[in-house]
Amino acid sequence: MSHVYILTLSCPDRIGLVHAVSGFLAERGGNIEEAAQFNDCAEDLFFMRVRFSCDTCEMEDLQAQFASFNEPFKMDWALHRADVRVRTAIMVSKEGHCLNDLLFRAKTGLLAIDVCAIISNHRDFYQLAASYDIPFHHIPVTAQTKAHAEARQWEIVESERAELVVLARYMQVLSDEMCRKLSGRAINIHHSFLPSFKGARPYRQAHERGVKLIGATAHYVTADLDEGPIIEQDVARVDHSKTVGDLTAIGRDTESRVLARAVKFHSERRVLLDRNKTIVFG
Repeated sequence: MSHVYILTLSCPDRIGLVHAVSGFLAERGGNIEEAAQFNDCAEDLFFMRVRFSCDTCEMEDLQAQFASFNEPFKMDWALHRADVRVRTAIMVSKEGHCLNDLLFRAKTGLLAIDVCAIISNHRDFYQLAASYDIPFHHIPVTAQTKAHAEARQWEIVESERAELVVLARYMQVLSDEMCRKLSGRAINIHHSFLPSFKGARPYRQAHERGVKLIGATAHYVTADLDEGPIIEQDVARVDHSKTVGDLTAIGRDTESRVLARAVKFHSERRVLLDRNKTIVFG
């Protein structure tokens, strides 16, 4: 039986990397179905994503053989089964448009994720979670209970074996420790076209500045608020007649689309980190 895999890698750039990787796969009966690469000339780095099928080697054999092959190249690499859905925990507060959109897309197969937990500091969406038969965890957060709350959140992420955590309008700032634990595996949606209008109430900030474009940004979570590597962005055109409420309503649709695309890119292993930015093989 042929299995389909996704190989991602980054390493110092050098001549012959594409040839070496494709040769490794060909020698093991791998048939390349999709391939993309990028050379960051400024940093002298090479990035590559390859989707391939193979019916001669099992996952463990390929990993062991590639680890040996990789030694002279010093690659940061990962190999995944393409048919395995990414176990995902979603965190949300009181606005559920992004949560609802993600759940529908996951249920209908539009996203390759398996939502294993919904975590919220409010009770608003427990019925929505129940309608999808997903465990709902209500964990209130105050300044006094923040450390305990995050310990419980992390316990759920670990026990559910969640590979990805999505902050779908979760309106609490994560501690530096939590950000470090979730490094490279937590996506946040910010209701603004970063780097403009960081922090709270960006639509009011945008309205006060009379902007003609509002947007949304999906990025990886870091300890620096709203400054993590950006995965996806989009905008919507507005004019002077729009109220703060109008901007908020228009922005919600943009937020949902942007977050869904970011989760899709991540779950399909299309995002590679390049220091404080991302390489996205669309």
